Formats: sequence, structure tokens, C-alpha cells
Amino acid sequence: MKKVIVLLSAGILIVAPAFGQRGEERKGGAGGEVGHGYVPPRGPAPARRAAPPQQEARRPADQQGHPEAPHVHSNGHWVGHDSGKNDAHFKLDHPWEHGRFGGGIGPSHVWRLGGGGPGRFGFGGFFWSVAPFEIGLCDGWLWDSDDVVIYDDPDHIGWYLAYNVRLGTYVHVTYLGS
Repeated sequence: MKKVIVLLSAGILIVAPAFGQRGEERKGGAGGEVGHGYVPPRGPAPARRAAPPQQEARRPADQQGHPEAPHVHSNGHWVGHDSGKNDAHFKLDHPWEHGRFGGGIGPSHVWRLGGGGPGRFGFGGFFWSVAPFEIGLCDGWLWDSDDVVIYDDPDHIGWYLAYNVRLGTYVHVTYLGS
């Protein structure tokens, strides 16, 4: 009996720090950290003003060591979502052509990518496509194993934002249906 208690205690001592670290990753630390398991509590706020159209989707990193792609700081600040409602890149002739996504939006719905690539990827029986002009922004995504969270885009009708939990970056996506 003593051996069982000792083994059980040792197992708990080994595993407990791992759970503690995972919780810290989820909460996020300083405001400038990006990725590492942080899930934003909400999507971006609507842009306050229309920014000049971008010549290309890739934007310079806002801080040293940050991705040169739209990303979210661990304080919930969405970097790069500032073009506003009139950005011609995001004009869709048929918004929600395949219906609206009903599988769960926001931080309580973390989805595991199930394969594909930026042109067509899926999870949970739902399929998506990355905006053609943002495909270069999802370099490094693991299409068969990364976790993503889907958020509504408050500025661009018919678009959603797919946030990569591991990298802390996001891209605009359209829903292709189930």
C-alpha cells in the first residue's frame, strides 16, 4: 500500500507543474507576448477609421520578435485589423455564399485543424478558405494539427477571422460549408 501511495504522489508531483504552465499560457502574460496558447477573449473591435489600402497583406512587425503578420497580443490587442469597412480587398459579391458558420465562434470553441491547406482546410466537418491575398500570412501553420479559433469580422461582411492559437497570428477566411 505504501508503494502505491508513493508512486501516486510522485506522479502528481511530476504532472502538476505541466498543468500549471498550461493555465498560464492560456491566460497570457505581458501585453506584448504573442501566441503560445493564448486565446483572445473576444474578436477585434470595429476599426475606428478607414486606413489607407495596403499594397500587400504582409505588414511589418509592431515589436521586435513579433510576426510580420496580423497577430494578437496577450492583452487582447488585435494588431493589423485596421483597414475599416471600405477596404476593397474584402468586398465579396456574395457574402456568406455557403451560409453562415454555426459550429461555434469565439474562445470557448477551439478547433483542431484536420488537414488541407490555405485554399481549403477543415475541422469538425466544416470547410474554409483563406483570403487569396493573405495566403502568405499563414506560412508556418500546421494544417493537420494546429488549434484555431474562429471570430466574426466586425468590419468585413462575409468574412471570419481564423486565429492560430500556437502562433498568435490570424487570417481572413470564408466559410465553404459543411
